[in-house]
Amino acid sequence: MNLGATGKTAEDKTAAFLRKNGYKIIKRNYSCRFGEIDIIAETGGFIVFVEVKARRENALVSPIEAVDRAKISRIILTAEDYISKTGCELQPRFDIAQVTVSEDRTGRKKYSLNYMRNAF
Repeated sequence: MNLGATGKTAEDKTAAFLRKNGYKIIKRNYSCRFGEIDIIAETGGFIVFVEVKARRENALVSPIEAVDRAKISRIILTAEDYISKTGCELQPRFDIAQVTVSEDRTGRKKYSLNYMRNAF
C-alpha cells in the first residue's frame, strides 16, 4: 500500500464527504511548528479541525487508536496557532475521520469512512 497516495485519497474522500454534508473547506494540510491538521472546515458556527486516519482492514491498530494523547496535544496546539493567526472567532471542534482501506477480489481498493464528531 502506497502510504502517501492512500493518505491523500483518504483526505480527498473525507473532504468530499464534508462538502456533501454542508461543510465549507477552509484549508487542507495546515502546518506550523507544532504539527499539521489535515482539514479545517466550517459548519454551523464551528471551526472544525479534522484528523484523517487511514488503515488497512484488519490492521493491528485501528485508525482511532492511532490518534493518541501526543497526537491530540499536537493537533490542539496547531489549532490554537491557526486561530491566533487568523483571528477566527468560531467555536472550535475536533473530529476524526477513520478511513478503512480494503481490496476487492480484483485488487481494487475500497475506502470506508467512519466520521466521528467531537472526538476529543
